[in-house]
Amino acid sequence: MSNEPRPLATLEHETSPKSKSKVVHNVAFSSLALMSDGYNAQVISAALLVLGRLHPEKLTKSMKTHISQAYFIGIIVGALLFGFLIDRFNRKAGVVFATLLMLIGTVMCTAASGVSVEGQLWMLAISRGILGSGAGGEYPTCSSSATEASDENDQVRKRRGFLVAMCGDFAIDFGIVMGGVLPLIVLAAYGYTSNTSIDDLKGLNTAWRVFLILGAIVPLSLFYFRWKVVTSTAFQKNKMSHNGFTLRIYWLIAKRYWKQLTGASLAWFLYDFVAYPSGLLTTPIIDGLSGSKDSLIYAIGYGALVNAFLLPGCVVGGFLLDKIGRKRTQILGFVVQAVLGYILGGALGPIQSSLPAFIVMYGLFVSSAEAGPGVATILISAEVAPTAIRGHFVGLAAAFGKAGAAIGTSAFGALQERYSSELEGQKMVFYVASTFSVVGAIITWLLIPEMSRKLEKEDEDFRLWLKEQGVEMPCQNDSFEVIDTTDNIKAEKASA
Repeated sequence: MSNEPRPLATLEHETSPKSKSKVVHNVAFSSLALMSDGYNAQVISAALLVLGRLHPEKLTKSMKTHISQAYFIGIIVGALLFGFLIDRFNRKAGVVFATLLMLIGTVMCTAASGVSVEGQLWMLAISRGILGSGAGGEYPTCSSSATEASDENDQVRKRRGFLVAMCGDFAIDFGIVMGGVLPLIVLAAYGYTSNTSIDDLKGLNTAWRVFLILGAIVPLSLFYFRWKVVTSTAFQKNKMSHNGFTLRIYWLIAKRYWKQLTGASLAWFLYDFVAYPSGLLTTPIIDGLSGSKDSLIYAIGYGALVNAFLLPGCVVGGFLLDKIGRKRTQILGFVVQAVLGYILGGALGPIQSSLPAFIVMYGLFVSSAEAGPGVATILISAEVAPTAIRGHFVGLAAAFGKAGAAIGTSAFGALQERYSSELEGQKMVFYVASTFSVVGAIITWLLIPEMSRKLEKEDEDFRLWLKEQGVEMPCQNDSFEVIDTTDNIKAEKASA
């Protein structure tokens, strides 16, 4: 883009405050597609339960791991790639292409087939990886776009925490809940009940594909509206020119922001390290309490019930973000989850004797995390960065988070297997999870600052700081061009 100064009238028009309804529209349609990520992350559990009935000998534990981990790997790749691309080009392109990639991945998962069952399952794993790359792209694109859009109206800025939590994290959680509810509806349509025989496989060959294709509803229905979303004024003013992303600039960014970026990334890592694998405990415990190990309806239904506790946690967390601040909200959530986890670990034996007691206690365990790091990690990673590199920050933090989910799932599974007693293994998982939550609270306290709610302040500070380092960034342009003036500064000092 041209680096010639733009007409003042044009700049004033673009930077004038937008109406509250327009800003809320941009925030909502930038974020709501994350619902599909939540759905796709959860629905594979129901699909694998069905595939396990159809191909019990072929769907081994190893193959299940491949299919599950492919999604996480895809998210990591997508988050890093799109995080770079949306800073290099623009937010809208990232939003549109991430949506398209999710649609392609969903269709490929649904149509997965092969000359053998093994081939079909490997095709499903590859397709899940492609789907995951689209879902990973949604994190930096949605978070950056929504955060910047909310900064264009003073009233909305004051409620940014609640709005982003509702449109982003609540959307993910609602998708997770729907990942259990919709498969139940599909199974009911095929005549399945809680009493259906384990040998009754009617319609299951089609049912699991229906589960997966339903994940296309949200991105498809939102595509037009996301196409109409306008790139934020903040990005138009602060976009770095193509020659700006040099090794020197990256070094300077790391020098200034290493502490915030490390804190945001590690907090997200620890949250997902606990959140994803701890969910694996619900199925064996509930199966044991309900005596329903052979019922698809019970296995999927109770999982959806527990996941429903995520929703009130998200609402409470959204309120706290604006009331007590991002940092305090995240610390509070980590600490409460740790306390509840230690209680669950210590009293798991007695609690397991009552199914309602376990569901409530475990529901509070996941809900407290959602009210803290669940809602705060995405927003913190966006707000600690200046606009020019916000995509990089959110993408890297999200990649760390999903790496935590993948590592935690494997680590907690191995931890349980070390104990001959299933109960002792489950208790140890809660102890370890709670300890990691404590570490998350400490990292948040030490490394994450309280940032100004007005994004423009950090953008201005970033410009001034780079200027002190010998990098000029002219204002009032479509994008700033990085001009290294280090040699000039040295010459001026030498002549003085």
